[in-house]
Amino acid sequence: MNPLAVMKIIKHSGYKVPFDKDKLELSLKKSGASADLIKETLAEIERQMYDGITTKEIYKLAFAILKKASSGHAARYNIRQALQMLGPAGFYFEKFVARLYAAEGFKTKINLTLQGKCVSHEVDIAIMKNNMISMIECKFHGSKEGSSDVKVPMYILSRFNDLKAKKHTIFSNSEAIDSCIIVTNNRFTKDAQDFANCSGISLLSWDYPQDNNLKNKIDKGTLYPITCLTTLSIVEKEKLLILDQILVKDVIDDPQSLYKIGLSENRVKNTLHEASQICKHH
Repeated sequence: MNPLAVMKIIKHSGYKVPFDKDKLELSLKKSGASADLIKETLAEIERQMYDGITTKEIYKLAFAILKKASSGHAARYNIRQALQMLGPAGFYFEKFVARLYAAEGFKTKINLTLQGKCVSHEVDIAIMKNNMISMIECKFHGSKEGSSDVKVPMYILSRFNDLKAKKHTIFSNSEAIDSCIIVTNNRFTKDAQDFANCSGISLLSWDYPQDNNLKNKIDKGTLYPITCLTTLSIVEKEKLLILDQILVKDVIDDPQSLYKIGLSENRVKNTLHEASQICKHH
């Protein structure tokens, strides 16, 4: 028997699970790596595997091998981590989510205060298409361990019910809120999913729903967060976020922003090269 088949790895949550080579291979494919590079990466990881290795160590190994071949591959492999860098409070994550919906043809507004039937509520994002308005609440987690449990949709359902009982001025006058969406950069528990489905609330997370989740939307629209760029430091990424450069596409459209944060000519060139590598893969 292949020793890897019985090898256990330690997840971020601390749980031990069997090593799943197929799952790792799929994440490498999503990075845009060639079949040869995937094979080479898997072989190298298998060489360095041991029982009890953490998923973080496997991730670091894969990231280093991909980065050596192409920073674009490494950046795409890095997306989930990059979403966690849209914190610490999640304000940039809200802007990022608004951009995902804008790319799908929705009108968007962020950071609203709306009066419900009983009390007023802060709403992260409102979106509109075909005269239908949805409120979006974002649940941001700064680490991979956090998941949104059933209390989240229960609480947001009560806010949605209070808000939909009244007309609002959002995009124009006297509008009703028709539906509610909750978005998280991590995961929802099974109970949270069941409660939301039963209550008519839509959920969007890293891997839910299966066919149109956060990672699918990002890949489909090449809507990669600026934080996945490997050629920039954390401080430089933060400076770009302050300038409202939320997506990798934004620096391609506005290279001047890279000069504004103090990059040299050579580093601007390297960053734009990486940005175009990331966005041309489809």
